[in-house]
Amino acid sequence: MKQLFLPLVALGMMVFATIHVVKGNQPQDKLAPPIPPTRNPFRASIAGTGIVEPASENIFIGSHLPGVVEEVFVKVGKKVKAGDKLFRLDDRQLKAELNSRQATRTGALATLDKLRHQPRPEELPPLVAKVREAEAMLSNARDLVSRSEKLIRTGAIGEEELIGRRNGVLSSEAQIARVRSELALAQAGAWKYDIEIALANIALAQANIEQTQTEVSRLIVTAPIDGTILQMNVRKGEYVGIPPGATLIIMGDISVEHIRVDIDENDIARFREGIPGKAFPRGSPEKEIPLTFVRIEYYVTPKKSLTGSNTERVDTRVLQAIYRVGDTKTPLFVGQQVDVALNSE
Repeated sequence: MKQLFLPLVALGMMVFATIHVVKGNQPQDKLAPPIPPTRNPFRASIAGTGIVEPASENIFIGSHLPGVVEEVFVKVGKKVKAGDKLFRLDDRQLKAELNSRQATRTGALATLDKLRHQPRPEELPPLVAKVREAEAMLSNARDLVSRSEKLIRTGAIGEEELIGRRNGVLSSEAQIARVRSELALAQAGAWKYDIEIALANIALAQANIEQTQTEVSRLIVTAPIDGTILQMNVRKGEYVGIPPGATLIIMGDISVEHIRVDIDENDIARFREGIPGKAFPRGSPEKEIPLTFVRIEYYVTPKKSLTGSNTERVDTRVLQAIYRVGDTKTPLFVGQQVDVALNSE
């Protein structure tokens, strides 16, 4: 038995190996792909990939000014009209500044009103009284001089006293000229240049108010067109800045949808403006969506929309053609990728 054990084991292993090889060489049944490939509906066609986008294209909403979001007025999927509020930043500082500048304008208006109502009725009687007082003093000084000239002949007064009384007349004349000038100045009212300065101050205050009002209005971001909110990247309490390319809200007009088709540069020679096409959603190649030509982007750009296929060329450039989606019951979403076939016959 010991001599037969090893040959029997070897024979059993050989039989097992033969059976395994025979079963492994049996032909396997071909399995259908989980998703059937897209069927080409045209005899001659140009294939491309397309991205669904709104008729208005995607509008990336930003903020005019940096700040903390105080209030958000919309949600994803909401339809808005042009001018509707989207969100508002904290405006307390600017509103306080606006109140200060409005007070400055009120003060400037009051100053102008004061200048235009000069002189005050209460200011004129004292000035008139001063004129009369100066006239009386001048009359008295002249009378003293007249009597002094008679007395000097008799030697009752000296020449020095006469000269002093004559100087008193000159002083009284100067004083009456001064008070009369003050009365005339008061009666003339405000100087026209003072009024012009007051008007300039009012204009400056009004300009500052309008500037602040503009800044306050810029804290409220509004919808530029009628459309639908597609994506929200802003929430109450968040700080938003103004760096280039910052996208807070994406919106667009999806009442009519377009598909942006990338046409490989090797197929550009076969492409003609106006040719029709059909789109096939990924995962539902049996659903055909009719496409109508809208326009082309005349600048050929590097390829950015990638399918993820291992055989896909990425070092190429593409011509982008815009097609309008026809009547279809197949729902499409902005940003969805579809396969496109264009009729090149």
